[in-house]
Amino acid sequence: MSRRGLTLVIGLCALAAVASWFGNGYQQYVIALVAITAIVGIGLNVLLGLAGQLSLGHVGFYAIGAYTSAILTLRFAWSFWLALPLAGVFAALAGALLAVPALRVRGPYLAMVTIAFGFVVEQSAAEMKGLTGGWNGIMDIPRPVLLGVTLNEFGLGVLSLALVALLSLLFARLRDSTWGLAMRATRDAEVASQSIGLNLVAIRTVAFVASAFLAGIAGALFAALSNFISPESFPFFQSISFLLVVLIGGAGTLLGPLAGAVVVVLLPEMLAFLAEYRLLFFGALLLLVLWLAPEGIVGAIERRLRRTDARAARPAEREVGAWLAGRGAAQSLEVEGLGIAFGGTRAVREVALTARAGEVTSIIGPNGAGKTTLLNLIGGFYRPDQGAIRLDGAALPAGVVWRVARSGVARTFQTTQLFPRMTVLENVLIALRQGRLGGVGPALAGRSRDDHAGRLAEGLLAFVGYAGPIERLAGALPHVDRRLVEIARALAMQPRVLMLDEPAAGLDDDDTTRLAALLQRIRSMGIVVMLIEHDMDLVMGISDQIVVLDAGRRIIAGTPGAVRVDPGVRAAYLGEGSLAIERASPRASAPAAETVLSVSNVTASYGNLPVLAGIDLEVRRGELVALLGANGAGKSTLMRAIAGLHRPVQGRVLLLGREIGLFRAHQIARAGVTLVPEGRQVFPELTVVENILLGALALDRRSALAEVERLIARFPLLGRLRNQRAGLLSGGEQQILALARGLAARPSIVLLDEPSLGLAPAIVGGLYQVLEELRAEGTTILLVDQMARLALSIADRAYVIRSGQVVQQGSGEALRHDAALEKAYLG
Repeated sequence: MSRRGLTLVIGLCALAAVASWFGNGYQQYVIALVAITAIVGIGLNVLLGLAGQLSLGHVGFYAIGAYTSAILTLRFAWSFWLALPLAGVFAALAGALLAVPALRVRGPYLAMVTIAFGFVVEQSAAEMKGLTGGWNGIMDIPRPVLLGVTLNEFGLGVLSLALVALLSLLFARLRDSTWGLAMRATRDAEVASQSIGLNLVAIRTVAFVASAFLAGIAGALFAALSNFISPESFPFFQSISFLLVVLIGGAGTLLGPLAGAVVVVLLPEMLAFLAEYRLLFFGALLLLVLWLAPEGIVGAIERRLRRTDARAARPAEREVGAWLAGRGAAQSLEVEGLGIAFGGTRAVREVALTARAGEVTSIIGPNGAGKTTLLNLIGGFYRPDQGAIRLDGAALPAGVVWRVARSGVARTFQTTQLFPRMTVLENVLIALRQGRLGGVGPALAGRSRDDHAGRLAEGLLAFVGYAGPIERLAGALPHVDRRLVEIARALAMQPRVLMLDEPAAGLDDDDTTRLAALLQRIRSMGIVVMLIEHDMDLVMGISDQIVVLDAGRRIIAGTPGAVRVDPGVRAAYLGEGSLAIERASPRASAPAAETVLSVSNVTASYGNLPVLAGIDLEVRRGELVALLGANGAGKSTLMRAIAGLHRPVQGRVLLLGREIGLFRAHQIARAGVTLVPEGRQVFPELTVVENILLGALALDRRSALAEVERLIARFPLLGRLRNQRAGLLSGGEQQILALARGLAARPSIVLLDEPSLGLAPAIVGGLYQVLEELRAEGTTILLVDQMARLALSIADRAYVIRSGQVVQQGSGEALRHDAALEKAYLG
């Protein structure tokens, strides 16, 4: 596409030059302005289209270029041909300075920084009267002279069109270079790009500088074309126009800036007959284009014309083996006394472990145990408060992800983080660079299937078992292939340590078996393999060592057999221990035959990741039903699906016989379903009373106030704290408050998700005593909790789910001693 696109750009520029030759002075001016705007668009396309950074202050760079050229040519009598590159250099320097604060912020804050920059340049031009002429501006700016001929509108238009063709060629080379791929990677997935050794600040600074340089060049051409500039020549609206050039044409596309410039500059001229209404119609047409083609005009055309090469990856066992052994085998990764706190929560507490080369070290534990946090600490995503991480005795750089990655630590993520707008092959090729990009100019090695990088990239894809097209966009892959490509990309880093976060999530049994075989092959190559996984059959089957965490602490590190029977592990997973709940009796009313909640054949997924696969359950009036299973089984997803917070779902969800599966979350809440979410999620700045009142919004004012008093009387603890801000309560107090808020709506059923998470054992006992009392009073509850046997001690019935399917059901008492429960949690 690049070659055809370049040919088309050159052809269009030549056609515009011919049209300018036959046009009058005004038409020549407009064509030159289109070309100058396209130059700014090409620069902004580097920043936005490749690097994904939004700038609403590009008119500032444009003005710097214009004033630099005007001052040098008029005040100092410099040649335009010397002033032109200097205009770009001065704008580039401003871009480098702006990048320092701008790249520390994200989203709307980045836009605000660039907007402020544009206004600073405008006001500076107005105030520096001795140099810029202030609001009166600079007049009689000399036109460039070439071979003794002063360039008029036609000459400047041809010059600008020639630059458009040249810069399009350079953009095409940049887009397919290592730097271009690195920019696209940071645009698609910041975290993943750092994990393959890319320095975000350096890459985005280069994008800012290149973009500003081209805006400065365009500003110099504009000054020469218009013969006059003033601060009013560079309004904020001009920055919006430049942004529209890229968005309308197609961000990241080769032809996009030229197509966008034609629309943004020519369309208002073509609508001139509408007089004062032309801008109104212009804005309406732009909105229509962006609505119909959000990827831009050229982007929409490219999407329709794109044909995926069906070539699969060719095996290259010898090259892959040599590559993975090339860095040298590690001996061990050692973690000593590692700890970190987020606010007042200790996520990891003095954890120590040793992961050896040629072994699989698995890290397991219930929800909130600190497993992913530990991997993030090792990978440099967090800086530890205490402790040390050493690879073969050498300390890893703390809190600097790209440095850790370059040290030989690669990882995959809980939710796959590929670069979706890059091909499968490009995802692996950019990782092969290990963050070292080299010069900007050379084209990326690996475009040919016959060079070493290309063969190695394909070999890695074949090694992990990826059998799909290598030129397919990664964002279009099914879930299984996403997992495999992510592992191939991690292996492209030539890792000494490979960390995998839930790689089997969403895989069926056959795919999980193939994954186990792959991990064993990787282990056999002398790589330290660290695995977080909730599929306990997989963990128990391939692990050499298992480290169990609970509440941020290490319980045990040992073999699978030792871990399976350890009392601390069984307490963490199954809730076995000394907690005893006093059964409240008698029950206010025995469970009636009426079904309050019925779930039939419900399936759900997160994007390409399947989570629920045909779930069936029911809850009758007055019952407390427990929903149990290991982490990742789909329990919380089912709760969110019932409450309307996860869509889309397939299947039926009935509340008192009424279909609510298609309702929105607020409609389901008003219908009588209350979710008390995992993590409590109280409103921290509101008082206890105000939190409960929000739960009673469906009631009238008098009833809501009465309900608040009833619940405060029901939970005396809240009465003592009624005017306290919820954010200052302890975890147990917040959980009681969240439960009271849920009950305030007088729901038909309460969905209670992980109420014991993060609470001390004594607090858990008190909480479960409250739940038992509510059960006895006839409150209908669907309970999800990691303390399986404790939940079963108060449950009337329970369901055990595994991999999104119900594998066992029965009474709470029967399931407490059922082997299926232990198998679901411990394999």
